[in-house]
Formats: sequence, C-alpha cells, structure tokens
Amino acid sequence: MPTRTANAKWEGGLKGGRGNYSSATGLGGQYSFSSRFESGSGSTPEELLAAAHASCFSMALAAALEKNGTPSTSIETTASATLEKVGDAFSITTMQLNTVGVVPNVDDATFQQLATATKDGCIVSRALKGNMEFKLTATLRSA
Repeated sequence: MPTRTANAKWEGGLKGGRGNYSSATGLGGQYSFSSRFESGSGSTPEELLAAAHASCFSMALAAALEKNGTPSTSIETTASATLEKVGDAFSITTMQLNTVGVVPNVDDATFQQLATATKDGCIVSRALKGNMEFKLTATLRSA
C-alpha cells in the first residue's frame, strides 16, 4: 500500500504568521491564524480533515452499497469539523457528515444501516474514533 505525503511550512509568530501546505499530487493552499480562528480567508487543518473524511466516507459507502448488491449512482458527502475551546485547549469536537445517495433498488432502512456502519467503519473514521463525536444525516434519493 502506498504512503501519502504532504508538507506544511509556517513563517512568523502565531497571530502575525502565515503558512502554506502542499501534497505530492498538487493539493495546496494557505492558512493563517485568521483563517483558522477568525473569519479570514485561507484554508485550515480542520477543513482538510473534513475533506478527507467526506472523501473516505463517500467511497466507503459506495463500496458497502455495491457489496450489498445495490450499487450507487452517486454519493455526495459534506463533512463539517467543529473547532471549539475545551478547557484551556482547542479541540475538534464534532464531525458532522451529511450525505446524499442516489441509489436504485435499495430501501431507506438498508441505506441508513449501511451509512451508519460506514460512519463508524471508514478508514478516516477509524483514525479519528474516540477523539470527537461523529454525527450523520443520510438522505436517499431515487435514481
């Protein structure tokens, strides 16, 4: 299995500094204190974590539906990572997954069951498990 690599560089102090990140495949962006803790422009580590979780969840749910004999036409997931101050430190407290699946030949109960199992079982969920609360809203749309 491959090892994936990304790097980040921060220059300056916390509030006045700035950083950038990049990956081997070309993913990249800038981040700052303002983008992370205020409403400034730029990316955040939490945004990248949410993107990773949404991507992993969508792919894993598609695999579960296919294994069930009811392959999806599409799975679209939005993940929202909530950053909050807990005691004296900041923590990502919640990851909200909102997914919409276009899946022919599956009933809502089966879709919900597979989505819930995927919420707990996808690779990124397993990496984050025990560190934050996962919430899921799963919507089935007919093809």
